[in-house]
Amino acid sequence: MENQHSLRDGAWHICVDMQLLFTGDSEWAIPWFDLSLPQVKKVTNAMPGRTVFTRFIPPERPEDTRGMWRPYWEEWRNLTRERIPPELLELAPELRACVPEARVFDKNTYSPWTHGRLQKFLDQQNCRTVVITGGETDMCVLATVLGAIDLGYKVIIVRDALCSAMDETHDAVLKLYRKRFSQQIESMSADEFTANFA
Repeated sequence: MENQHSLRDGAWHICVDMQLLFTGDSEWAIPWFDLSLPQVKKVTNAMPGRTVFTRFIPPERPEDTRGMWRPYWEEWRNLTRERIPPELLELAPELRACVPEARVFDKNTYSPWTHGRLQKFLDQQNCRTVVITGGETDMCVLATVLGAIDLGYKVIIVRDALCSAMDETHDAVLKLYRKRFSQQIESMSADEFTANFA
């Protein structure tokens, strides 16, 4: 692992989509959401001014989307903005309390890199390493990790601060990182990360 000084100077935490849309009674509720939240908060508390929360924002209606997103949102019309309470788009309250010291970046795709705003922001901060938490491991987290690798960032995955609706694919993605991306990705627990970052 990078030494503590270089990690502290060059790392930013990206917390992926820890929103009310993915917990509670939502159709997209992730069973592990509440279990991973304390670890996400631990990482956030270790670097509150170096945290970016992404939020997945559905379209107003399926007709506002293009290509294969249109049939996707036709299937999930009940989760478009014309149907859901707006508060479901908000971060979990434990994380919302960290804003504005932590920043929020909204996105309408799995990847937070599509529009270039997040990369531009992180480059302005001289970021070299991204520390990734949130959900889902095999969807938006995966897109975030692969995009970060393509952009040349070192990636630290905080294993116990990730959540997914499917154990099988969560485990498969963590194995993929370990077996195929060992030079670009490092994996650790929240306790291991905070011990090294403190």
